[in-house]
Amino acid sequence: MKAVKIGSGVCLLLAIAMMQSLSQSTTRGKHMQAKGTFVVQVTPVEASGVSKAAGIARYTLEKTFSGDLEGTAQGEMLASATESTGAMAYVAMDHVTGKLAGRSGSFYLMHSATMNKGDASSGVMKIVVVKDSGTGELKGLSGDLTIIIDARGGHSYVFDYELP
Repeated sequence: MKAVKIGSGVCLLLAIAMMQSLSQSTTRGKHMQAKGTFVVQVTPVEASGVSKAAGIARYTLEKTFSGDLEGTAQGEMLASATESTGAMAYVAMDHVTGKLAGRSGSFYLMHSATMNKGDASSGVMKIVVVKDSGTGELKGLSGDLTIIIDARGGHSYVFDYELP
């Protein structure tokens, strides 16, 4: 197989198309909503040489969910910030294992977010279930999760989802 060099513009278009495809639900299940809280432990870890040179930090994530979603998640996050403008962004992947609506299984969540430092209202955050990642009784799960952070730093979630 011959390697093909792809320009950065083509890579960006492919990434956008993939994210749009992943966020489109084809499940024809009943729309449901789960709410609750979670605690998260964010731990800095060694970034690659490329990430360090680009000013991108790497973290591991450990989460415990309570409420309508009961379970744990493990994941990784890449984050960057621009001191001169205050622009901040992160991408992350979580592998969630637990119970949702009494059903056991696991699934992946994909995060992408951007905002200006100190101005949460400037932000755009998208967290989606990775298509076809559900296992066990969560097979066919699709949906979007919203994170809410209160004034004291407590985390809660609203999870709009469908199950077949």
